[in-house]
Amino acid sequence: MDRRAFLGTLAAGLLASPLVAEAQQARVYRVGLVLQGGPYSGAIDGLRKGLAELGLEEGKQFILHVREGKGDLKAVEQAAGDLEREKVDLIYSVATSVTLAVKRATKTVPIVFYAGSDPVALGLVESFRKPGGRLTGTYGWLADLTAKRLGLLKEMVPRVRRVVIFYNPDNIAADRSMKIARDAARQLKVELLERQVTSVEELRAGLRALRAGEADAYLSGVDAMVISQTAMILDTVRAKKLPTMFTELESVAQGGLASYGVSYYAMGRLAAKFVQRVLLGANPGDLPVEQIDRLYFAINLKTAKALGLTIPRSVLVQADEVIQ
Repeated sequence: MDRRAFLGTLAAGLLASPLVAEAQQARVYRVGLVLQGGPYSGAIDGLRKGLAELGLEEGKQFILHVREGKGDLKAVEQAAGDLEREKVDLIYSVATSVTLAVKRATKTVPIVFYAGSDPVALGLVESFRKPGGRLTGTYGWLADLTAKRLGLLKEMVPRVRRVVIFYNPDNIAADRSMKIARDAARQLKVELLERQVTSVEELRAGLRALRAGEADAYLSGVDAMVISQTAMILDTVRAKKLPTMFTELESVAQGGLASYGVSYYAMGRLAAKFVQRVLLGANPGDLPVEQIDRLYFAINLKTAKALGLTIPRSVLVQADEVIQ
């Protein structure tokens, strides 16, 4: 090669190097996000915040493809299958039943999840330390906390004798939660008014059918379909003047009396580190599932006042957040 050709080749190589680097830097990851809506939507902003804190800029380094099932697991499965066919790099699923549906509907896409029931017992992962397969994420103990929620409700409103709870009997996580709720109700001498609903339409009908004076309070079970309809539930309990106990912080901010459990914003923010690592090439099956130890007991005193309730100081001092 003569000197002129050599210099030309060298110049081309030098020009190409930054172009290759620029092309690599320009990679935009596509992250599917599947949830049921309602309070779960807090996870969307939480994930955005968490990824930003890790230095990932939305629009430049990642794009979120959000799909809301609105209480319909068939819609969740369809959305998950569509996202895999669209070749997203990863799916983040929020809630146990949603994650089970996403896993059923997909074959190869990595999944980062939030689950409120034991993911090992439900077959989502092989173990907490070594998940195996293509799933990893966080576990929030929601089903196991059902007894604690009912106990706190009884402490806040000692006159409570009958508590209504809606759930889908086909939901494995909800079924586990109900077994715990029944045991707790017997110990607290509280009657559980169980209302089985398999769809949003049945839930709406069940809420409408709830007679004045039939229940003293409402307890949220661990059922993603029901939780996704919190706005509708709040409208009903306000009209019927029922104290409420929810599983998530977001519902108290919207007017629920109290909650003991998680913040979905915090769950989304926590999920960001799993999402980042998987996007950068980590195998989900090698990333240990994280068990959440940050729980929130929240009370809305404005709602308590509207219900004519005085929350005992012994309960108020236990609260992590009190909304005035």
